[in-house]
Amino acid sequence: MEETKIIEISQKLFSLIAGLIAVVAVFMVGELLYQFQSLPKNAPREIIVSGEAKAYLKPDIALINLGTRTEAKKSQDAVNQNNKIMNAVIESIKNLGVDDKDIKTNLYNLNPVYDYTEKGRVFRGYSLDQQIQVKIRNFDKINDILDNAASNGANTIGYLQFTVDDMEKVRAEVRVKAIAIAKEKALTLANQAGLKIEKLIDISEDYPLTPVPLYEQRLGATTEKSVAPQIQTGQLEVDSTVTLTYRVR
Repeated sequence: MEETKIIEISQKLFSLIAGLIAVVAVFMVGELLYQFQSLPKNAPREIIVSGEAKAYLKPDIALINLGTRTEAKKSQDAVNQNNKIMNAVIESIKNLGVDDKDIKTNLYNLNPVYDYTEKGRVFRGYSLDQQIQVKIRNFDKINDILDNAASNGANTIGYLQFTVDDMEKVRAEVRVKAIAIAKEKALTLANQAGLKIEKLIDISEDYPLTPVPLYEQRLGATTEKSVAPQIQTGQLEVDSTVTLTYRVR
């Protein structure tokens, strides 16, 4: 008899616990449904649009790196030899009409040099790498500048690229066009969807990758005339992609 009562109590307790669990589950489901239904009314809605604009123009400057590498037992000898060559290179460039403001040093590295043998590392001397960047405004002088630089001892000539002197001005103009395109797209999209734009809340811009330099040449120490390539400037493409995020209702 006692065993029967215990079984009945256990069944009632189990039923009570199951009922409580069911009530809690129903309450949680109801709460989630309520939050889901009220979400569009409470949470701000946004639209994201992009505008892309391009400009095509002819480059007005060429940039090229000219340099030399010298090596000597003593560091001062490496410096003296290198400076003598670079002074001659710079003088030859100026004689072709390049202004001082268009010549700047962008590399100057003096390092010890070692030979590695079976017995270990053996000191050989010092090497100096010096390089200048030249801004060329007269494209007819490009081949002459390359040729004269090599003739005067430059043994590193490279990274020739064509660009625009005031690139930021061009980018700003293209950016204005991209923003206008994105704004027009946002208005059209909002009207078609029956939405009203409240305000702009974010803006970002993507730039294209930097063009790969057109020409690079490393020369041995020589006083002979080099054969410069026939340079073609082509057309420069500048583009901007602007992304706008608007809050709408």
